Amino acid sequence: MPKRNVNYCSFCGRAEHEVSLLLPGVNGFICNECAERAHELSQEFLNKFNEAKLTDLDFDTLPKPLEIKNYLDQYVIGQETAKRYLSVAVYNHYKRLAQNKDDVDIEKSNIIIVGPTGTGKTLLAKTIARLLKVPFAIVDATVLTEAGYVGEDIESLLTRLLAACDYNVKEAERGIVFIDEIDKIARKGDNPSITRDVSGEGVQQGLLKLLEGSVVNVPPAGGRKHPEQKMIAVDTKNILFICGGAFEGIERKIAMRLNTHVVGYGSSSHIKQQDREKLLHFVAPQDLRSYGLIPEIIGRLPVLTNLEPLDRDALRRILTEPKNAIVKQYAKLLEMDGVKLVIEDAVLDFVVDKAIEFKLGARGLRSIFETIMMDVMYEMPSRDAKSFTLTREYAEEQLEKSNFEMLKNSI
Repeated sequence: MPKRNVNYCSFCGRAEHEVSLLLPGVNGFICNECAERAHELSQEFLNKFNEAKLTDLDFDTLPKPLEIKNYLDQYVIGQETAKRYLSVAVYNHYKRLAQNKDDVDIEKSNIIIVGPTGTGKTLLAKTIARLLKVPFAIVDATVLTEAGYVGEDIESLLTRLLAACDYNVKEAERGIVFIDEIDKIARKGDNPSITRDVSGEGVQQGLLKLLEGSVVNVPPAGGRKHPEQKMIAVDTKNILFICGGAFEGIERKIAMRLNTHVVGYGSSSHIKQQDREKLLHFVAPQDLRSYGLIPEIIGRLPVLTNLEPLDRDALRRILTEPKNAIVKQYAKLLEMDGVKLVIEDAVLDFVVDKAIEFKLGARGLRSIFETIMMDVMYEMPSRDAKSFTLTREYAEEQLEKSNFEMLKNSI
């Protein structure tokens, strides 16, 4: 009986019955173990190659401020001043990374955005990070506490940035961190107390070293829950921090500084009357200090800008104009089921009116529209209809039978 031909791995020489899998090639074979080892070696080489590339930012491909602003216009309606501030600050930050090391040391310009809820603070930061293709992390400041207390340690916010780039430290060190609800860590009061302000001033003190730039030991699996873990050293000097907050009631601080009446009568001719919503135009670092931010942290957030409250025209445009507008999203969802969505203009006006009535900002547009479309999205995939026309009467009926109207009584 003739002996059966046996195939061998061209790398390690083992026969096919000695390995789990033998992959054939043009002139030879490779076993699964050699293939896995080759993959590990190639990944190790590519990581080192990418890290070497990241040390020098390609300045030629860096988007200019005007290009950043035009990109933001596709996703964010209005907020022209904030877009210009952000575009210039981000461009200068990455120019700083690309600079030649000479006698001029360009300092980092972290950003703080003040604006009412639902005006696009988080959206602006996310959109810029998408354009620049850099690691991006959103952190809620309300969960942070001073080290040693219940809550998340300040260093843990860098854990999310590391996770966004598969724990590539070099890549994380040129990323963007958006700290939301920065106003919630304001100092609770000026009166000295025997208790520590561990979620207010204590967090602000801890953030100082991150914002200015220092080597921080980051717990990769979270804070004190895993005390045995090996820490990762991250240098924050090239990480751009963008802070955002609603700063509810800061208009009164601004009005007091400007000697301005927010509402009321009896104004003299030399005292200007200002609309409460327009007072945010005049926000200054001293107003943030009056609100409860410590001077040291304000100094490390040199770029201060504000977002405009969204008026009726802006809310109407948000519904339809951005690339990811809510109306376009639902049209796409129904198109995948073979249904064409037709929306009357009166419906859009109705949704905008309700968002203004409930004081929900841009987030309210989505909540209201999803409530109106719930039954349509439930029934249409099972029907044979080729189109659906959304009328104002149908929208009013859907909103009325939902619990959404109960919001009116809670505002």
